[in-house]
Amino acid sequence: MLRAQLVSSLLRARPAATRVAPTFARASSSAHGQETFESFNERYVQFFQSAQDLFEVQRGLNNCFAHDLVPSPSVVEAAVRAARRVNDYATAVRVFEGIKEKVENKQQYQAYLDELKPLREELGINIKEELYTS
Repeated sequence: MLRAQLVSSLLRARPAATRVAPTFARASSSAHGQETFESFNERYVQFFQSAQDLFEVQRGLNNCFAHDLVPSPSVVEAAVRAARRVNDYATAVRVFEGIKEKVENKQQYQAYLDELKPLREELGINIKEELYTS
């Protein structure tokens, strides 16, 4: 009986859970402002250019794609080049699959594919849509 009273009082004493709206911009390391899209892109381009192993590349991709925005083509290019630099073709292909999931419609995805076509040809990256339309 004493135990039931103790548990009951502890449950009542807990503060009610509060919902916090997600923040879509990351605090910048400089002033008290929020990170701009341009600084986000610059940060991830630099990150992928300096990534030295597959774990680092995949960690960067997970962090980059966790944001509520679609990375710019410059970030995608840096990520794909990093994946190929560490000799992981599958991760390079999955970057494009991630873009396909992040964009709002097929036209946006096609715009990414068109802009990054020279890169895909240079690095020999085939995507599913191209393989099955030939």
